Amino acid sequence: MSAKFATPLLDWFAKHRADYPWRRDSTPYHVWLSEIMLQQTQIETVIPYYMRFLKKYPSVNDLADAPIDDILKMWEGLGYYSRARNLHKAAQMVAHEYGGEFPDTVDSLLQLSGVGRYTAGAIASIAFGLSASVLDGNVIRVFTRLLDMDEDVAQPATKTKLWDIADKWVPDQHAGDYNQALMELGQSICRPKNPTCEDCPIQAHCLAFANGTQSERPVKKKKAPTPHVDVTAGLIRHADGRLLIAQRPMEGLLGGLWEFPGGKLEDGETLEECLARELQEELAIHVQVNDLFVSVKHAFTHFKITLHTFECTYLGAMPPYTEPQAIEALNWAWVTEAELEKYSFGKADRQVIKALKARKDMLF
Repeated sequence: MSAKFATPLLDWFAKHRADYPWRRDSTPYHVWLSEIMLQQTQIETVIPYYMRFLKKYPSVNDLADAPIDDILKMWEGLGYYSRARNLHKAAQMVAHEYGGEFPDTVDSLLQLSGVGRYTAGAIASIAFGLSASVLDGNVIRVFTRLLDMDEDVAQPATKTKLWDIADKWVPDQHAGDYNQALMELGQSICRPKNPTCEDCPIQAHCLAFANGTQSERPVKKKKAPTPHVDVTAGLIRHADGRLLIAQRPMEGLLGGLWEFPGGKLEDGETLEECLARELQEELAIHVQVNDLFVSVKHAFTHFKITLHTFECTYLGAMPPYTEPQAIEALNWAWVTEAELEKYSFGKADRQVIKALKARKDMLF
């Protein structure tokens, strides 16, 4: 049973659909790539990354054959780097287990790394024309307003209820357009604040509009204050002027990216003590911590950091070693400042690199 509002929604979408590059070719590879990139990221940010990826990796096999370091470098600045690692894993699964052809059912799509229920439904409906439902933030907002739901959408029971509604309402035909229409309606008209209800093609079906409660939907519990963490990093200089950088373990936060090594401040220690300790634990090296170079602030999804970066003199490896060791790092390298561009860094470290360039420009 499709939703009563499906026909006016599809009519509106046919007239007003945005011309996004991934809508010009709805093959499974293009839909999958765009949907992974669009997770928790704004459309305007995604478009140039999507175009660059397709130019460098025109097929899923090209993506599967690429080194992960190259993919992370291409992804640099897009954030949520686990998506890039899962993108590579999923591409290899499609290339090696499915002969380069994407699986064409929701259940089989769910087996791909990084593909959850929403993404599987989007690919199945848009690329394969299947009657598969989607539920993202935009669709949740539209549904809770249509139904004037007062349940907290963060609660699992509410999410289950919304998925059941999504499954019930998705039409047997044109499900891909219907799903895209719902999401675009949430982006352009049924916005979180100041929705333009007078322009809504399904206003006649909206209980929240009828009850004047659209600004109160969806119901979300207030978030707890975001925790803050102080983190140290070292610009560790070899006698020849090169800098020591380390690659983070592949799994976990910013996995596979490079960084100026250091770590989290613990209770009762100074920033300088923290940095010296972390470098011993991470790379088995001794340094002389010198002046603070720059402090930068950065916000992750669930916490914020201040990264305090110090100039450091390399004193050598801890006995019995003669060079740094990848103890809590995946790899390490001595590089010139110019060579930093070859490596993929997180946003906070890129701000440090920007400060290094600015200082060099001032000197020369």
